[in-house]
Order: sequence, then structure tokens, then C-alpha cells
Amino acid sequence: MTRIAALALTTLLPFSAHATVANAGPGGFVVEHEVTIDAERGRVWQAAVDEIGQWWNSDHTVAGDAGRLSIDARPMGCFCENLAGDNGVVHLVVTSVSANIMLRMTGGLGPLGLMGVNGNMTWEFFDAEDGAGTRVRFTYAVGGYRPGGLDTLAQPVDGVIGEALSLLKAHVEAGDAD
Repeated sequence: MTRIAALALTTLLPFSAHATVANAGPGGFVVEHEVTIDAERGRVWQAAVDEIGQWWNSDHTVAGDAGRLSIDARPMGCFCENLAGDNGVVHLVVTSVSANIMLRMTGGLGPLGLMGVNGNMTWEFFDAEDGAGTRVRFTYAVGGYRPGGLDTLAQPVDGVIGEALSLLKAHVEAGDAD
């Protein structure tokens, strides 16, 4: 299934999801998204971490190719994008890992990396309460300085994080191997 078809599928089919800008002000914001994915926790973790280049939206990369993304899921590891030759981008630095349970990365994702801000992005993986599937929560807390404040960035960042979680769900549930 192509990434576009997966995105279309996630917008057409209802699924249990929770999304919100939990808090926003001039000094920062917190966005949180949660969804249940119909797969075992180990599989969801593997897809989230090891297959990020297969489900992340290429529009939210420097090179325009999500296949260049990788996550080295160990402390001081990197959510990185490989560019031509020895060039690349550190999007976030891995600061905490508990395999199949939680991954925390620190930094300014995307254009936030060009501003006087920092953030903690936490991906949490729980067994679904009904025993079917995995509940995944992506939380991104950003703070710092930006002329005019950071609160105006909360909604656009919320959209990117929500889309990412929807694409992960579609990727895992479709058994997408592309």
C-alpha cells in the first residue's frame, strides 16, 4: 500500500483516537495524540522505530524522502536524516529508551530546530485496555523563545504529530512492507 493510499485510508475509516493541544502559551506548548493500533506492542514498537522511513510523511523531511530517516533507539542515539554523501540532519536526540514501552527524544523537530526552542517528544506504548492491540501516545512538549511567541505554532505542530501517528497506524495495520 502506498503512503498516499494509507493516508487516504486513515482519513476515510474512523478509529479510536485522542488528539489535543494540551496547553499553549507564548513560552511553549504541549501536543498529545493517542491511538489504538491493531497489533501487538512489539510489532508497533518495531514499526515506529525501525521502519520510520516507511511511514513518516516525506513532506516533513529536508530531502523530501522519508526513506532517509532512521532512529538509533539508544541513549544519545539519533532521529536522523541521511543526506547526500556525509551530510545529514539530527532532528532529535534519543534521551531515554525502554524498549516496547517508551522512547523519549529531545530537540526541535523540523523548523523548530532553527529557533531558540527545545522540546521533549515522548512515544509511549501500552497494551490496549480491552486486550486487543496497542495504545500509542505521542506527546511533544516545546518551550523556549520565538519572537511573537510559540503558541501560534501549536496547531501546525499538532497536525504533523497527529498525521505521523495516523500514518504509523495505517502502516502497521496494512502490513505495509513498502
